[in-house]
Amino acid sequence: MKKVRIGIIGIGNMGSAHALSISEGKVDGLELTAVCDIDECRIKWARETFGPEVTLYSDYKLLIESELVDAIIIATPHSSHPSIAIDAFFANLHVLTEKPSGIDVASVRQMNHAAIKSGRIFAIMYNQRTNPLFIKLKKLVEAGELGEMKRFVWIVSNWYRTQAYYDSGTWRASWKGEGGGVLLNQCPHNLDIWQWITGMPTKIRGFCKYGHYHNITVEDDVTILAEYANNASAVFISSTGEYPGTNRLEYSGTKGKVVIEEGKLKFYQLDTDEREICYQAKESFPELEARYNEFSQTEPETGHLGILQNFTNAILYGERLIAPGLEGIYGLTISNAAYMSDWLDRWIEFPMDEDLYSQMLKEMQLKEETLNKGNSNDQPDGEYNQRWKVRW
Repeated sequence: MKKVRIGIIGIGNMGSAHALSISEGKVDGLELTAVCDIDECRIKWARETFGPEVTLYSDYKLLIESELVDAIIIATPHSSHPSIAIDAFFANLHVLTEKPSGIDVASVRQMNHAAIKSGRIFAIMYNQRTNPLFIKLKKLVEAGELGEMKRFVWIVSNWYRTQAYYDSGTWRASWKGEGGGVLLNQCPHNLDIWQWITGMPTKIRGFCKYGHYHNITVEDDVTILAEYANNASAVFISSTGEYPGTNRLEYSGTKGKVVIEEGKLKFYQLDTDEREICYQAKESFPELEARYNEFSQTEPETGHLGILQNFTNAILYGERLIAPGLEGIYGLTISNAAYMSDWLDRWIEFPMDEDLYSQMLKEMQLKEETLNKGNSNDQPDGEYNQRWKVRW
């Protein structure tokens, strides 16, 4: 195989951006051969944009069965990701899904089983894994430069959205459509980076505020507490109702700490592990010297194009995936546990009761009232929006 023929299912905001990038030759070895959308306006856009070289479908199953593609990109509403992926794996196709991997862990686990059984390449669009500062922190942690983890704190509240944003799509900001609010729409990247660096916690306590800043039924403000097997702790705070917002990550370990903020990584490192100092020092208030290094983000993250190229290279050359699709379940587990914790008003320990969560989510969907949504002037333009990158 010299080229990967790819079809895109869903050509709204994200799908149209992927489609244009691929058709313009920005991803080596990737050829756009088909697109699918249930919206006739999007099909008209594709017909006018790509001409007869790209086959158009309104039924994704016909695209999957067409033999015109070797792989697909799933850019549909969140809840449909697992079912579409499972059908694609059954058809022996490679799959790249947009985030999140789904809305409930149980269905995503079924998707992961199908992916493993198929033996196909499976990736997820976690483009923020290409950010140089997050990569640097992950390497420092894995190399033991920070010692054993004590605390992880991330305040990421620069996800500001207006009511017009939520009114721009009927599936937005609902349990039926998105399966949640800020945790399922804006924060999947952050939840992934969190667990990518620290590993999974052992239990979660979530506090959610629903429709706190907007006329929506899901959460637009959230605080999550977490604990780890070694008794380390984590705090995660996010919102779409604060302006100006904050994006500040702090990782504290027994040998120092890292702070990432405003495009810089600040690294404070002790020569001796603090736990050793604590029990061996004779002074009550020792003055400890910490070596300081600062790293600025001088190179942009490769972002969506980086993930697309990596996915293509994995199919053609066996390159290791930056964001394996199987790992999409971890961040989703955190968000599902946070919701369940808030609904039940208690800590949720892992492994969580996935079937109970699915049942509770269905109950939320059934009792959800459909809010009247206005019309937005926002239309997909086929470009990667700056809001999809890491913003400091």
